[in-house]
Amino acid sequence: MNAPAKPSKLIKGATGDWEIVVGMEIHAQVSSRSKLFSGASTEFGGEPNSHVSLVDAAMPGMLPVINEECIKQAVRTGLGLKAQINHRSTFDRKNYFYPDLPQGYQISQFKSPIVGEGVVLVDVSPTEQITVGIERLHLEQDAGKSLHDQSPTDSFVDLNRSGVALMEIVSRPDIRSAEEARAYVTKLRTILRYLGTCDGDMEKGSLRADVNVSVRRPGEGLGTRCEIKNVNSIRFIGHAIEVEARRQIGILEDGGKIDQETRLYDPGRGETRSMRSKEEAHDYRYFPDPDLLPLEFDQTFVDLLAKDLPELPDEKKARFVKSYGLPSYDAGVLVMERESADYYEAVAHGRDGKLAANWVINELFGRLNKEGLDITRSPVSASQLGGIIDLIADGTISGKIAKDLFEIIWSEGGDPRVVVEARGMKQVTDTGAIERAVDEIIAANPDKVAQALAKPTMLGWFVGQVMKQTGGKANPQSVNELLKSKLGI
Repeated sequence: MNAPAKPSKLIKGATGDWEIVVGMEIHAQVSSRSKLFSGASTEFGGEPNSHVSLVDAAMPGMLPVINEECIKQAVRTGLGLKAQINHRSTFDRKNYFYPDLPQGYQISQFKSPIVGEGVVLVDVSPTEQITVGIERLHLEQDAGKSLHDQSPTDSFVDLNRSGVALMEIVSRPDIRSAEEARAYVTKLRTILRYLGTCDGDMEKGSLRADVNVSVRRPGEGLGTRCEIKNVNSIRFIGHAIEVEARRQIGILEDGGKIDQETRLYDPGRGETRSMRSKEEAHDYRYFPDPDLLPLEFDQTFVDLLAKDLPELPDEKKARFVKSYGLPSYDAGVLVMERESADYYEAVAHGRDGKLAANWVINELFGRLNKEGLDITRSPVSASQLGGIIDLIADGTISGKIAKDLFEIIWSEGGDPRVVVEARGMKQVTDTGAIERAVDEIIAANPDKVAQALAKPTMLGWFVGQVMKQTGGKANPQSVNELLKSKLGI
């Protein structure tokens, strides 16, 4: 478990400081064409009950058959989490009744999961990294969905999700703030997407979080936890933790005690509310599923899967730092999405890695965020952005002109070098032309000259004026050198 929270992460209560303790259960939908125990489609958005087999509908006499691809995806994920892969695991029946659970039980894994302990390294900020322990990853089938908004008097059930494979990834209670929780889910989502084992689409329900929150005085043992069920956005996860921690602190400071229960987060009201008392394992009456033999495979099966894994975010980040000379934080931003990392590498190839990172992170990502686009829909290709950087590197354009050029390429496209030629955007490197502009500015501003002689930092004002007079095309380095020479600074 991580060290106690830093003082900056403690919450101030009326009677002193409190520490938040968070553990998470992430339900990640396995990327596979068919369900965990049937051949029905997992495609999102079909007509209600159009992707349902007789197994999913729990018709009498139907037997589950394990989908090997779902097993492979779970093992790949375990490898990506640096976790123990268990060569023998078992499926159990978890008994509870919901209208959208046609069998009256869920096939899950309890005592013997497919994946054991692992770790996730999480960058919380440019200067802080934490380690979150993974307790286990087990496979289970999803339930269907109850629809309450189709009729004023009736509820309907859509079984399209029933039987879809889920990986439940259970963390240790190593998280100490809402910020750490958001960073952890973001990193876990990145790993899953790199591996291709879950698309991480929270809007479609492919990734959902059950968040266990408790509070305690610094240095004390763990408090009573409450589970906030099915939180489906990273932003809401942070909000839910903060409001639930405040609720618990208020109760404890008033002399009350926390009831262990399951709660729901209401983003509209910014509060959590009680859903039901928290069940314990014995409440579900787990027992081995009699229709499924223990799942067994050997190390060769694991090794073959490991051999084909992609380069994962932590390894890619370390390589970017070493090969391109990037700060750790910049590398972390670039590897957040696999497509972004690929784009950056295409831009940086054969160029200044830091300059390429600055343009990708600041200019490109900034503009994409503003327009609500992701990297796959960027109007500026990696070769076009690389072309802009080449023009800066060979002195054809200045950094300021480069930003204007970026806007043109974003809006109109084209070859950056051709655009610069056609629009007369080349940087003025003719020292004679720059010198004439410098002489004019100096002659017209004797008072500023006197100020610059007394205070050399005023030189920046002259540089700005010369750049303005030359339409931003003057070479800033030449301007600086000429001004210093003319003014004797």
